[in-house]
Amino acid sequence: MDFGRLLTAMVTPFNQDNRVDFDQTTTLIEYLLSHGTDGLVVAGTTGESPTLSLQEKLDLFEHVVKIVNGRVPVIAGTGSNNTQASIQLTKEAEAIGVDGALLVSPYYNKPNQDGLYHHFSTIAKETNLPIMLYNIPSRAVVKMTVETVAALAQIENIVSVKDSTGDLDGISSLLEQVPEDFTVYSGDDSLTLPIQSIGGTGVVSVSSHIIGNQMKEMISLFEQGNVAKAAHKHRQLLPVMKALFMAPSPSPVKAALAYKDIDVGSVRLPLVPLSPFEEQNLYRLIDQYS
Repeated sequence: MDFGRLLTAMVTPFNQDNRVDFDQTTTLIEYLLSHGTDGLVVAGTTGESPTLSLQEKLDLFEHVVKIVNGRVPVIAGTGSNNTQASIQLTKEAEAIGVDGALLVSPYYNKPNQDGLYHHFSTIAKETNLPIMLYNIPSRAVVKMTVETVAALAQIENIVSVKDSTGDLDGISSLLEQVPEDFTVYSGDDSLTLPIQSIGGTGVVSVSSHIIGNQMKEMISLFEQGNVAKAAHKHRQLLPVMKALFMAPSPSPVKAALAYKDIDVGSVRLPLVPLSPFEEQNLYRLIDQYS
């Protein structure tokens, strides 16, 4: 399923009391939609899902769905390492009216491939939402193999994967084994163009908070056949993409948004804000390349 080319893994704005700031969430949504975003992923890792309560997630889903009002797809981060809890949250998100669910590989439990298959397939049976799998071994410790993702892709409502493995050979192999309408999104900003070049659909991006229009231009250039120009744009944007991960995400992108006068507040512990030195390095690169 094609959710669009440039999906933003949206940060969750907090106020000075460290509560979800819904007014700033509205401001952020409008900013992103006017800067190239084709869809929003809400309460994913970039949205600090590990430190959001269940009620905060539901309130956030409801607010985003209301403000977006059908203009772009809203994909809710409803996955966890607890299968039953993931089913419940997915069902509640579906009732709210989201357009899809992002299900991350179960972290910490370290299930084998059979366990991964049954985790995702069990959740899929309990919802009518289109599901995007999230394969991110750097955070989940476990890696879904190409064979596991390909098997899951045969389930009707498992329609996409956000791939953060960095394994271009594996992604190439996967694209040969999945149904034609199954989409593969890069989970790494810096691999957007390489993955697009082997048949990927787009990216679930953090950098699009800051360089959304430029990333959209890069993707469009490639689709139009202007490969050299797209590659040049990729090289131009790469320093900003890298800088936005100079510290655990989303600390850098929240600092960068503040620098652009989009106040989304700080991060919740155990994450911490950037140091003054890190901030100055980040601002310099934003001024230079964005």
